[in-house]
Amino acid sequence: MTERVSYRVGLANILALALDVDGVLTDGGVWWGPDGAEWKRFCFADIMAVSLGRRAGLTFALISGEDSPLVDRFAKKMHIQHVVKGCRDKAGALREFATETGIELRQVCFMGDDVNDLPAMQIAGFAAAPANSSKEVVDFADLVTKNDGGNGAVRELVDALLGSRGLSALEAFTKS
Repeated sequence: MTERVSYRVGLANILALALDVDGVLTDGGVWWGPDGAEWKRFCFADIMAVSLGRRAGLTFALISGEDSPLVDRFAKKMHIQHVVKGCRDKAGALREFATETGIELRQVCFMGDDVNDLPAMQIAGFAAAPANSSKEVVDFADLVTKNDGGNGAVRELVDALLGSRGLSALEAFTKS
């Protein structure tokens, strides 16, 4: 079993949320059209979650093992500046994100769903996973959502983050 870092923190101390894409923001499936175009489904509850989190002052990053233009499209729509695609070293990418933003790793939550996400989860201050994550990730995570990836898991995590600050989704929504 993977060991946790010594600075594990509660949700109220989290300032940034780094997300894997496939299996977290999507259900992990991919569709290819006859012309080779790739399609992925994003859940509007998770899209709203990013918007609410940003309004509440959270910084977001996307760290994906896949190199899909759909990741860039999602990031642009959601105004996420920190994007790493085709990433094989997610812990390294998470360290770079922390350095670039000036946010300490202990203030970052990483949400992942499979064993390739564990190195980043190990160094983050808080680790979260969708309900349908691999056993190793579920066993390691500080929080496992009731929802599956791509079906509101990010919204569930952001709602918990907001609640740890005494904010409701509506209060976050009305912040400018």
